[in-house]
Amino acid sequence: MPADGNLAYANAKRKGLRIALAVAVGFTWSVLSGAIIPFLGPLFAAQFLISSSRPLQLKQALGMAILIVVAGALLQAVAVLTGDRPPVLLLLLGLVYFVSFYLQANGKGGGAIFLVLVVAVMVPLLTVLNRDLGDSVLSILVQGVVSGAILMWIAHAVIPDRGSADIEAPALAANPRATRYAAANAAILLIAVLACLTQDGLATAIVIPITVASLLSQLDVSASARAAFGLVLVNLIGGVVASFAFALLQVRPTTLSLFVLVLFAGLVFGGRAALSNPAAKLYAGALTIFLIVFGTGVSPLPGSAAESFSTRVTYILVAIAYTIFMVALLWPRPRRSAEDRVLS
Repeated sequence: MPADGNLAYANAKRKGLRIALAVAVGFTWSVLSGAIIPFLGPLFAAQFLISSSRPLQLKQALGMAILIVVAGALLQAVAVLTGDRPPVLLLLLGLVYFVSFYLQANGKGGGAIFLVLVVAVMVPLLTVLNRDLGDSVLSILVQGVVSGAILMWIAHAVIPDRGSADIEAPALAANPRATRYAAANAAILLIAVLACLTQDGLATAIVIPITVASLLSQLDVSASARAAFGLVLVNLIGGVVASFAFALLQVRPTTLSLFVLVLFAGLVFGGRAALSNPAAKLYAGALTIFLIVFGTGVSPLPGSAAESFSTRVTYILVAIAYTIFMVALLWPRPRRSAEDRVLS
């Protein structure tokens, strides 16, 4: 009915406002409080809000937090115990990536899978490359999950939906080639992580493997070349906007400027990520890229604030080009129909 359609559209707009408010408030508060990784809480909040138009129940939020914290603790222990044995560390990380991408390929796990992938990238890299953070990675992760859940609830309380027009997305059918896609994606992400672990110049380029994970989560196995180009363009825009926002913040480094810049990005990317259309996933990825790139600029992590505009954009370009090239190289070819085989 038209009335239901109008209500759904109005609620989608309110969902976009919730996303923008949560990331702006969370990011600003994280920076003011001196958080080492200021984008973590807003990133979790954005994922919670994008994945559902309804607030997570306390039980669901606790379950999500326990999953992420347990995963982080296990990965930290693995990184500490096998840090001097890279083959073992890479083998175990590859297994985690494979399972995550396998569940994702079969439409299971929802937004939690991407969060686990982010944790599985961040925790080993920070544990191995930043010894000073080794003991505090888990506490940083806990703070990020808790603050993300609190931001989600605050956003829903301030901007609630009107009526009840939330429609659950249909469950995705199992992918018969999920194993092959998951193996290819795990290899692609693992190579990116290995590059950061072994190349001194990439020690602070955590944005590269996280961008790769984000792109692999967005890519549709049945997407056309035009859709793939749109994916590249939207994610690149997210990185460029983040770099430009950081440059503006350097010119006018005030709390208000920080809040307005993140709010604007949240409205542009989060507003489109809230809509029910195929491009929503792309804009959710662009918001993720923005938060990470902008967050590494204002983060007190060594070397992050000194990176130039060109370096930030280069990281994004490298991650996008690498992902697209490796997908074309490693992904199994689409199966041709019987009619196509006959014609050929």
